[in-house]
Amino acid sequence: MIVKLLSGDTPRSKMLSAVLLLILFGLLFAPFLFPGTRPLDTAARICIFIVLVASYDLLLGYTGVVSFAHTMFFGIGAYGTALALVNMGPSYSAIALGTVCGALVAGAFAFVIALFSLRVKAIFFAMMTLAVASAFLVLISQLSGFTGGEDGLTYRIPREMTPAFKLVNEKVLGVRINGKLITYYAVFFSSLCLFLILLRMVNSPFGRVLQAIRENAFRAEAIGYKVVRYRSVATILSAVMAALAGSLMAIWLRYTGPATTLSMDIMVDILLMVVIGGMGSMYGAVIGAVLFLLTQSYLQNLLGFLQESLGNLPIISEVVSPERWLLWLGILFICSIYWFPKGITGRLRGT
Repeated sequence: MIVKLLSGDTPRSKMLSAVLLLILFGLLFAPFLFPGTRPLDTAARICIFIVLVASYDLLLGYTGVVSFAHTMFFGIGAYGTALALVNMGPSYSAIALGTVCGALVAGAFAFVIALFSLRVKAIFFAMMTLAVASAFLVLISQLSGFTGGEDGLTYRIPREMTPAFKLVNEKVLGVRINGKLITYYAVFFSSLCLFLILLRMVNSPFGRVLQAIRENAFRAEAIGYKVVRYRSVATILSAVMAALAGSLMAIWLRYTGPATTLSMDIMVDILLMVVIGGMGSMYGAVIGAVLFLLTQSYLQNLLGFLQESLGNLPIISEVVSPERWLLWLGILFICSIYWFPKGITGRLRGT
């Protein structure tokens, strides 16, 4: 049953299986294991970014296509849901319509980009996507009357998904069962379903063709596969999944702006998560997203604790100052590339 659910793509390593089970149960019971607003927000972001990173790995790791427009599709999904909620009010129909429209628009944009760009060499396609994503970011920022500009959009969601709604008056295991918890589990199970769909895609005959194209596009073309067609479909599917992840982010944050969805910083983060976790493996997206977001969220706290502990050592305490957390994040990234050249998943699988 589990093997079928995973589309036959088992971890193939006891250590990797243990790590993935730990992540799964950690996210499933996060509200009860790590009570508080910040841990819950971190867990929700991890769920969303697992889908976002996995959708990008479909393009980069499995197809061999480098794109810098993935945050654009992520933003389209988020803005689709946000605009629907702003104009239609806090209703489930607005969420459904916004999610569907965002996914369709993202797919249409991806089709146009693929139609005009995928016939060129990889570096030129990457530059084309970077130009389109940058232009889209400027457009969103300029259309302040429609998108809120740099300030973004703030909106309401259905009351049953807000902290004001209480399903049970008494706390359960020290946690209040309210709308925020319901929203978290909606995000968790939606992300899990989307991840399993992506896992099924890459382990289908379609996914095998994508891997063949990644390894040798000329040979794949020679045996009869339409390389441009397969790359185009992969680009569209990747964009749709990224848009759905954007919709989940819009629902969770109740705010959508360029900084939270369209920023190039997010694109760089996605690339780092793919590389750290391991390209060409959906499980790599899980591990990369978890490690990166946990480090990003709690590295400053850890450095602050170390600085307090080493208060009598002036030079060392300055080196581990919380203000230098980006420096340490870069050092950790370099170390991960050195020790895990095929990503953490590759090392755990022994490949």
